[in-house]
Amino acid sequence: MHNITFKTLSPQSQTPLSTARPLNIAVAGTGYVGLVSGVCMAHRGHYVTCVDIDEKKITMMQQGISPIYEQDLEELMSLNEERLNYTMDYKSVYKNADAIFIGVGTPEQTDGSANLSYIATVARQIAETVEKDCLVVVKSTVPVGTNDKVEQFIKDFLVNDVNVEVASNPEFLAQGTAVRDTLEAARIIIGTNSIKAEDTLMAIYEPFGLPIVSVSRRSAEMIKYAANDFLALKISYMNDIANLCELVGADIEDVARGMGYDSRIGSKFLNAGIGYGGSCFPKDTKALDYLATLHGYELRTVKAAINVNNDQKVLLYKKACQRLITFNGLKIAVLGLTFKPGTDDLREAPSLDNIPLLLAQSADIYAYDPVGSENFRKRFPETSSERDGEYGKGSIHYVKSAETALDGANVCFVFTEWEEIKVVRPEDYKKLMRTPLVYDGRNIYDVNKMRESGVEYYSIGRK
Repeated sequence: MHNITFKTLSPQSQTPLSTARPLNIAVAGTGYVGLVSGVCMAHRGHYVTCVDIDEKKITMMQQGISPIYEQDLEELMSLNEERLNYTMDYKSVYKNADAIFIGVGTPEQTDGSANLSYIATVARQIAETVEKDCLVVVKSTVPVGTNDKVEQFIKDFLVNDVNVEVASNPEFLAQGTAVRDTLEAARIIIGTNSIKAEDTLMAIYEPFGLPIVSVSRRSAEMIKYAANDFLALKISYMNDIANLCELVGADIEDVARGMGYDSRIGSKFLNAGIGYGGSCFPKDTKALDYLATLHGYELRTVKAAINVNNDQKVLLYKKACQRLITFNGLKIAVLGLTFKPGTDDLREAPSLDNIPLLLAQSADIYAYDPVGSENFRKRFPETSSERDGEYGKGSIHYVKSAETALDGANVCFVFTEWEEIKVVRPEDYKKLMRTPLVYDGRNIYDVNKMRESGVEYYSIGRK
């Protein structure tokens, strides 16, 4: 696993590793999975056409602009523009492709299951369009057995007399480090049910020069869920231990440091905080729990991770409620809106759980995020204290610096550990805030330094 604080690509990632015959590859969907995968395959020498139904996104990409915020992505789009195309015309692309990668979303439904309607739409388009034998590769995270259904679905609607096989190739990229995670992955998982399909995927990934684990389709689908859910379990476990540390007088950072030296455990994903978010862990834990229930089995560990995470997200809000009579009329500084640094993605971010609670209590919120404010504004339009918002009589304002948010604030909540937030000094909180009361959900600051600066400071699992 790679460090997520990289700034530039390593020399190893700058040039293709092979002179193998390039393939014509189509990628359906230009979100994090589809666009990053397509650009990286072009960077490794293949000819790639990215397909999307959103005309605005296609126009942006044709101009060399990435529709998502991701480190190094636009640089690679520019570097490989001769091997990259972007279009809404799927028919002209799919009919002659050697391989078609499906990278569309599988959003969570109300019951926790995965919505496969976008997968089905692309599968039918492929069936009605392809004019030569090709391999369809599902990169989207899908329940175990979905690839079997996709293959049968394509055969049901196939127009021309061609052979289409389906393979599983789950992604393991993290937002904010997606390019590095793709070009320098710890391993590539491919799931196939034939030698021909395996050979095609091997040829596609041979230029990457990375370890390839070849398994059956269903095993590949399960590997994706098992890996993500294990990491989610690890996070929830540490948060559970952190909460106990507060009660017994231990320090979760000391505990994590001691655990991290154990090679059986490792030092990754041991940081306590206010829970995991994003597009993967919340969705994948619920989807696997749903799949188990469908088969009459209870995944007690995964269910526990989900429950701990749900409670953890509003832990600091509850602490603040114990300290304050009300939030009504108070200026609340919110530092960080995205679920993690390095992305503008808000999916399952703790801010989405906490801000409605603060607004409902008529808080006057001043929010700062280096890149996420515009996306957040779409969900929570800026309001004034003179009128009621959707969530109550509170107001929300978006500012361009942490200092502006803190100026005259009564309370501060830290939800994302952006570098622009980490550089704010303890003495700045004391100087800027009207009452320096800080609730830090990411354990950014040293407890003693905050106390010595005169800040009333609450974090997760520390004395």
